[in-house]
Amino acid sequence: MLFLHETHQVKGYDEDAFEAAFRDAWMPALAENDDARLLWYTNHAHGSGASYSVVTITGVRDGAAWEALARRVQHGDLQAWARDTDELRHDVAGKVLVPLEWSPLQELDLSTVPTDGAEHEPTVYMEDTMWPFEGRSPEYVEKAGSFYAKTLGEQRAAGDPRFLEIKAAFQPAFGSHQRREVMLMQRVLDTDRLLGLLTSDIPPAMRAPGTWMHEALALRDQWESRLLRTSTWSPFS
Repeated sequence: MLFLHETHQVKGYDEDAFEAAFRDAWMPALAENDDARLLWYTNHAHGSGASYSVVTITGVRDGAAWEALARRVQHGDLQAWARDTDELRHDVAGKVLVPLEWSPLQELDLSTVPTDGAEHEPTVYMEDTMWPFEGRSPEYVEKAGSFYAKTLGEQRAAGDPRFLEIKAAFQPAFGSHQRREVMLMQRVLDTDRLLGLLTSDIPPAMRAPGTWMHEALALRDQWESRLLRTSTWSPFS
């Protein structure tokens, strides 16, 4: 499985038209076969980053399916859609991702992904992107799974109230983006705790030796968190 991650800088006047382009054209066009599906359509939450920023993730069956989709966009039936959509945004940055070996999302039966635009409550995600130190990427990927993800799982098993749930963990496909990058899609389960995170410092106990916040600093000390809110029709919520 490959995952096309795109960040769109949408023109303010055209945010509704841009969303409609994905809901009413891109999503049904992909549903014509089982090579690809739109998975997430999310808006950067107001007050947490760049204005009118949209993040989409499209699942693609394999490399051959990605090539077929690229050809549809570049000079096939989706060329006009791409041209018209470009008129609704200032820019777009994309990268092709593959799941980490411990990611909950691995292979996916794309034929089961909803394409009807059914409405649901929006969901907030914390999208964390990390850049491990040179030469430490493999170790960081392993530790993120054996330490960080394991800690979240242990909290769930112990019955502790959960703050985040990792829905997917990715790294860029070889040759398609930065080599040293890891990205987590984490669903926010407790918005009250999210508010606390935004309004207060991280307690010293959570940054002490033996915690992930402390131990991970040996492998990376730069990351970016974005708060993304799914649209009410996003196939994945």
